[in-house]
Amino acid sequence: MKLLVVSDAPDQGLWDYFSKEKLQGADAIISCGDLPPAYLTFLVTMANRPLFYVHGNHDGRYEKTPPEGCDCIDGKVVEFRGYRILGLGGCMKYNSSTHQYTEGQMRRRIAKLGWSLRKGGVDLLVTHAPAQGMGDLEDGCHQGFACFRDLMDRFSPSYHVHGHVHLQYVPNWPRVRQYGETTVVNASGKYFIELPDRPAEAPAGGLRGWMSRKGTAR
Repeated sequence: MKLLVVSDAPDQGLWDYFSKEKLQGADAIISCGDLPPAYLTFLVTMANRPLFYVHGNHDGRYEKTPPEGCDCIDGKVVEFRGYRILGLGGCMKYNSSTHQYTEGQMRRRIAKLGWSLRKGGVDLLVTHAPAQGMGDLEDGCHQGFACFRDLMDRFSPSYHVHGHVHLQYVPNWPRVRQYGETTVVNASGKYFIELPDRPAEAPAGGLRGWMSRKGTAR
């Protein structure tokens, strides 16, 4: 299974100079936030594939103009082709705008998922902000959440995909990092992730236990 992950700024190759070949056979699109709703509507229409999204800290605009034909997974656990996907939008609180949370508030959002999270685990963690110490910055706005690290420690998702920290903010900033068994990907702009198709019979919780190696990102 191939996923196109996007975040923070429309990719000109997909937006201004679109061609279906550039989707490279993506089975679904995941937005990690801070993208114009018209851009997401365009992508889901042209790709004719599911598009899942979480809110970025600049996505209060979605309340009046949500992206059409797309599925919001913010604060939810959803399944796609046998993969359990957890979506948690927003960033660390730095002013009074929308989609901002303190560390405690984000932890409570996770706690509210309760049994729906614990019973099956997480294969793919999708957030706007990064995890603390895994691609975040020191300023208040771009600090990561420690509770995202806790999620990776507990459930060992194959991937944590996030946005918020644009790659151009820091010279030679790594797009891909490794945290334990989880590959952490900064989705700024666009990026493709490949995951193995899930077998017909697989243990609850997704990939762990039957995969010899997690999918490859590129």
